[in-house]
Amino acid sequence: MPTASIKKIIPCKKKDLLNMILDIEKYPEFVPWCINGKIHRKQDMNDIIEIEADLTVGKKFLNQTYKSHVTYYKQKDKIIVGNIGGPLKHLRNEWQVKEVNNQSEVSFIIDFEIKNIFYNMIMKKSFDQGLKNIADAFEKRAIKLFKNTQNQFK
Repeated sequence: MPTASIKKIIPCKKKDLLNMILDIEKYPEFVPWCINGKIHRKQDMNDIIEIEADLTVGKKFLNQTYKSHVTYYKQKDKIIVGNIGGPLKHLRNEWQVKEVNNQSEVSFIIDFEIKNIFYNMIMKKSFDQGLKNIADAFEKRAIKLFKNTQNQFK
């Protein structure tokens, strides 16, 4: 199973970054290879938010939709994602966000395996670059959305 992690400092407030990460239906606007994002259920409880959502990833004719369960632990500023169905045999990713000097330090860990052996071999070869592209896309999106609000706090 490909496993990787990445850490970045993103110039925005922690709250804004967490809300952006949880806004799954906007992913097609900025996440590479994401064709569609659909939230089916969102439940906001005292200390957690639970979401069930679909993401369709790939290219026009070669794409797959997987369903995931997302749990945001408000007190820990942690988001954990696991797969429910679709082409993934296994998925677990974790976002940890901390506010550091009026910016956000985000740590992202992903561990997954695709059921289809052919797709799994392709993903293993391009995994590190793909993860970097996705992390960069989140950073660019946060800067685009929150750059002006961040400057207000300096």
